[in-house]
Amino acid sequence: MATFTDWVEGARLRTLPAAIAPVLVGTGAAHALGASSLPRALLAAGVALSLQVGVNFANDYSDGIRGTDAVRAGPARLTGSGAARPGAVRAAAFASFAVAGVLGLALCAVAQTWWFLAVGAVAVLAAWGYTGGKRPYGYRGLGEVAVFVFFGLVAVLGTTYTQALRVSWPALGGAVAIGLLACALIMVNNVRDTPTDSVTGKHTLAVRLGDAGARRAYVALVALPLLVGAVIALAHPGALLVLLLAPRVWRLARVVLGGAGGRDLIVVLRDTGLLELAYGVLLTVGLVL
Repeated sequence: MATFTDWVEGARLRTLPAAIAPVLVGTGAAHALGASSLPRALLAAGVALSLQVGVNFANDYSDGIRGTDAVRAGPARLTGSGAARPGAVRAAAFASFAVAGVLGLALCAVAQTWWFLAVGAVAVLAAWGYTGGKRPYGYRGLGEVAVFVFFGLVAVLGTTYTQALRVSWPALGGAVAIGLLACALIMVNNVRDTPTDSVTGKHTLAVRLGDAGARRAYVALVALPLLVGAVIALAHPGALLVLLLAPRVWRLARVVLGGAGGRDLIVVLRDTGLLELAYGVLLTVGLVL
C-alpha cells in the first residue's frame, strides 16, 4: 500500500512552480493595469495548483497502465511501481480536477467571467488527454504545445483578465516567457526519459528531436524568456530584474549540453522549476514597480 510520502511524490511537487509562476505574473500585470485582487489571485492559484496535481496523477495513471513507467530513470510512479491501485490514482486525478472546477467556479462568480468555465473545461480535457485516452497527444510530441498554451498563455492572461477584465501586451509577453519555461520543464523531463520512452512508443518531442536536438531545444526554452523580459522592460523597466537569472540559465545550459542524464537530470528538473518560479517572482516585482 502506498504511503503518504509515496502520494506526495506522486503529486510531483517539483513541478508546482509551473502553476504558481503564471498566477504571479498575471497578477503583476493586473496590478500594472491598476486592478489587482488578492482574493482572485488566490483562487486562480488554487485552480492552477489543482490542475497541475491532477495532470501529474493522470499521467501517473495513464503511463502506468500502458507500461510506459515500468522502467524509469526517474522516481518510481505510483501505478507503474504497483505501490497504488490504478483506480486509486485515477480517483486522485479526478478529485484534483474537481477541486480545480469548484475553485474555478468561485473565481468566475467573483469576477463575473462565466465564459471562462468553457476555458476551464477545455483545460481539464487537455490535462487528461496528455497521456490518457485512446490517442494521447503527449505520445505524439504535442505535450509542449499544450503546456505552452495552458500553463503559459491561458494561465497568465486568464489571471490578468479575471482581475482587470482586460489584458496588456506586457501580460502577453509574460505569458510567452512563462510558457517557454514550462515547456523547458517538460522537455528536460522527457530528455531524461528518452531511452525508455523511445522503446515503449511514447514519441515525445524529445524523442522526435533526438537527444542532441532536445538538449539544444531546452537551452533555447530557458534562454528566450530573458530576451522577452528585456522587451517587457520597454514598458516596465523593472522587468530587467529577470536578467539576474542569466548565470543560473548558463549553469543549467552547461549541465544539459554537457550530456547529463538519468538522476542528474532530476536535479536539473528541480532547478528548472525553481528558475521558473524565480522568473515569475522577479517579473512580477518588475511589473509592480
